[in-house]
Amino acid sequence: MAIEPNRRTLLGLTAGLAAAPALARAAQPVAASKLDIFDLWPGPAPGGEKVTVTEQVIARTPNDPTDTAFLHVTRPWLTMRRPVKPNGAAVLLIPGGGYRRVATRKEGGPIDAWLLEQGLTVFAMDYRLPADGWAAGPDVALQDAQRAMRLIRARAPSLGVDPAKVAALGFSAGGHVAARLATQFARETYAPVDAADKLPTRPFAAGLFYPVITMTQPHAHAGSATELLGPSPSDAQRLAQSAERQVPADTPPTFIMAPADDATVPVENSVLMWQALRAQKVPVEAHLFEVGGHGMGLTGPDGKVLAWTGLLDAFFKRHGLYA
Repeated sequence: MAIEPNRRTLLGLTAGLAAAPALARAAQPVAASKLDIFDLWPGPAPGGEKVTVTEQVIARTPNDPTDTAFLHVTRPWLTMRRPVKPNGAAVLLIPGGGYRRVATRKEGGPIDAWLLEQGLTVFAMDYRLPADGWAAGPDVALQDAQRAMRLIRARAPSLGVDPAKVAALGFSAGGHVAARLATQFARETYAPVDAADKLPTRPFAAGLFYPVITMTQPHAHAGSATELLGPSPSDAQRLAQSAERQVPADTPPTFIMAPADDATVPVENSVLMWQALRAQKVPVEAHLFEVGGHGMGLTGPDGKVLAWTGLLDAFFKRHGLYA
């Protein structure tokens, strides 16, 4: 059931409008139906018996209330925006934040507007964080991602969306969540709570953008590794949470984009994932750009739409997500 408009709804709308000036330079404004927001879980999220944290919302940039992040998430949610001209497919966006918070601006603004322009029904998720005491530990965000895919598929027929054609795009640490969703879809990470949990979690296709992938040295993103595994993880723990070590042959087609000058998440994370997918003969396309920095968005400094958008559109069409 849809949640009544509240602080989360307003923040989601604000995040979606954050980059409107940049988007206007790149394309015509996109009209879409109102933002809807839903709880991921019908009751308390699983494994929260020892969770004592209080959820917080912060502004990441001083004097900019649109640049928000959620900390200590206890009630994860899923937003939905519908395009003017739907093409029958949907996409789940998984934002980053280094597993310390869930950021909402770049992943929730111009990129989702561009996806709406392509005719995709766009969902974006908030998710729980592993250091907050959840019983699932490092798998807690994966639980939420699997649940999100199932909820999207449960709602798809009423939205005119093909339940099979739901892709997942992850950014930064959200790229790690998306990579695990795409490679560990066969794992049942939580006990079913309703009829939606009978539905599959495998995305039709995956997109990984400047992603965190490995937890092994020397290329692990230190902040994500610490939040996910604690200060002194064992080698076995690091390997278990390294997405490139868990790639089955039936991983969905995957698109990877990363800037080589990323000073936050080493570009080698993307290379490792590309190599692992290639080794399993999974269809994969990778684009490593010379410049762009961490958080590379829809448009460049000149306001022009960046090349990766056309490449992703062609990739989706080639693999049949939409025509």
